[in-house]
Amino acid sequence: MRLIPAIDLRGGRCVRLLRGEFDAETAYDASARSLLERYRDAGADWLHVVDLDGARDGNGANRALIAELAAAGAAAGDLTATGAVRLQVGGGIRDLTALLAMRTAGAARVVIGSAAVDDPQSVCGWIGEFGAEAIALALDVRIDANGTPRLATHGWRRQSTLVLWDAVARFAEHGLRHVLCTDVERDGALAGPNLALYRQALARFPQICWQASGGVRDAGDLEALAAAGVAAAVSGRALLEGRITNRELQPFLPNA
Repeated sequence: MRLIPAIDLRGGRCVRLLRGEFDAETAYDASARSLLERYRDAGADWLHVVDLDGARDGNGANRALIAELAAAGAAAGDLTATGAVRLQVGGGIRDLTALLAMRTAGAARVVIGSAAVDDPQSVCGWIGEFGAEAIALALDVRIDANGTPRLATHGWRRQSTLVLWDAVARFAEHGLRHVLCTDVERDGALAGPNLALYRQALARFPQICWQASGGVRDAGDLEALAAAGVAAAVSGRALLEGRITNRELQPFLPNA
């Protein structure tokens, strides 16, 4: 399992939201560039970046900063070189224009969220056009009273009735490979990941590279996710607050 450190950008600052609530924000002093360098030095080869302004308003306000991070992540200009950090970027990418702009900015993988619910036909076409490695779907869920994971969209401000499994099945037919799945209620809460959700996801769709997000608080959670079989764990707050030592992170960082 690969650990993918995460940073959320709002107004150019690195922040974390509790359960996606914009009025429950924690800002961090570290710059996005310094965090990229810190995670690269620890051995990370991917960085997950969320443009929160884009997720909320669709305006791509942090795009210049994302381009700067992408350039900084390339080792001698080569994203395939040892020591390079590739960016997986999401937040407000709801049409082809925004997708192309993010690819131009240097994102190695673009994360599509709300558009997967609002315009699935176009998203299926993007997977075919740009390739399965260049697109990830952010299928973020709230668990309903019956234990069914239903998608939340538009910066988690809208709740869909669409069931996670139905969404994945549709896109899997068109070559989908990467799914970032967040249990919204656990995001930023340091409450532990929803292991049952990811076990069910892998049982239903073993061909998908599942990325688990939300709730990671310590090395034990990373070990549990690895045992569950997910391809990657995305963690923000636990890393920002130094809750996991570099030594504990090493088994999950390819360049450590």
